[in-house]
This record gives sequence, structure tokens and C-alpha cells, in this order.
Amino acid sequence: MIKNILLEFKKFVMRGNVIDMSVGIIIGAAFTKIVNSIVSDILMPPLGLLMGKVDFSNWFIVLKPGAATPGPYESLSAAQAAGATTLNVGNLLNAVISFLIVAICIFLLIKLINKLDALKKSPIQEPTTKKCPYCCMDIPLEATRCPSCTSHLK
Repeated sequence: MIKNILLEFKKFVMRGNVIDMSVGIIIGAAFTKIVNSIVSDILMPPLGLLMGKVDFSNWFIVLKPGAATPGPYESLSAAQAAGATTLNVGNLLNAVISFLIVAICIFLLIKLINKLDALKKSPIQEPTTKKCPYCCMDIPLEATRCPSCTSHLK
């Protein structure tokens, strides 16, 4: 019984689409880390400067001050250390921008793959007609006599 389950599991795992999906998930996780770094380390600092030196990672709203230290808090980490309840608007904004960048990259990648797939799938069509050597009309390849000029063909 257990041996059958293990064999069935092995068969399931070794199917091509399961392995492809696993590779895709691993690459997607690595790609997401790269995009998150691009958003938080490259895009958001200049955007924060343009908006008046706003640090989006420290953009939060205090819902309930902490018991240890009442607000205002200089940073999100200070508010969390004090035990304050916060809405982390900056973290949400970073996540939304990261999602949009990932979605755009995936869209462009799928579009490129579809274009390459279409080029690969378009078969080179074999000709179905030939020219009559006497009257230059298009005739089927199998024809032995031209329907226009009635000449015998080789």
C-alpha cells in the first residue's frame, strides 16, 4: 500500500509540468526579491525626495499609542518597539509598486514568449500550385493537363 503511494507520488513529481512549475516558483521567488529591492532601494528613495523627503517605509498612522512610550514616533520601528498599533501605509505602497512592476514584467515576458511561440508554430507552407509552362496560369501540382490551354504537362 505505502509502496504504491510512493510510486504514484514519484510518477506525479516526475511529470514534466510539475517540475516546470517548481522551477517557475523558485525563479519567481528570486525575481520577487530582486523587484522588491529595486522598489525599496532604488525607486522609493528618489520618489520620497521628490515628495519632500518622505521615507515611505516610515510612512504610518498611529491607531493606538504604545503603553511604554506615547507618540509621536520617529520611525515605524520605534512605534512598534513602543507597542503602538499602526497602519503601515508606506509598506503597503512599496508592496503595491512591487506588485505592479512584477505584473508588468510577467506581462511583457508572456507577450514575448507568445510572439516567439507564434513564430515557431507558423509552418512554412508547401506550394499547392505550379505555373503552366505554356500559358503561365496557376494549376494544381497534380495536374497532367492545363485547364486553361489544355497543354499536356510533364
